[in-house]
Amino acid sequence: MFGRLGAPEIILILVVVVLLFGAKRLPDMARSLGQSLRILKSETKAMKADGAAQDHPADPAPVAPKTIQAAPGDTAGARPVGEQAAAPQRDAQR
Repeated sequence: MFGRLGAPEIILILVVVVLLFGAKRLPDMARSLGQSLRILKSETKAMKADGAAQDHPADPAPVAPKTIQAAPGDTAGARPVGEQAAAPQRDAQR
């Protein structure tokens, strides 16, 4: 549909734009469009820099070991996640 825009069609579109908006407002509109594009470009650069900083933190925070509790409120059976549970000793009672 728009693949066949030649010189006469582009000139016609420009004439219609000048008639609609007026010759005095076109430079102001172009200036504000340029400022908007500069702001958009600087914000995208800042977002990329923030994303790169978050991917590689300088000081990783220490992580506390996770524990598993045997029952709510039972701290005697709590153990770190990486350790295996001890097998119950039945021979000790005999």
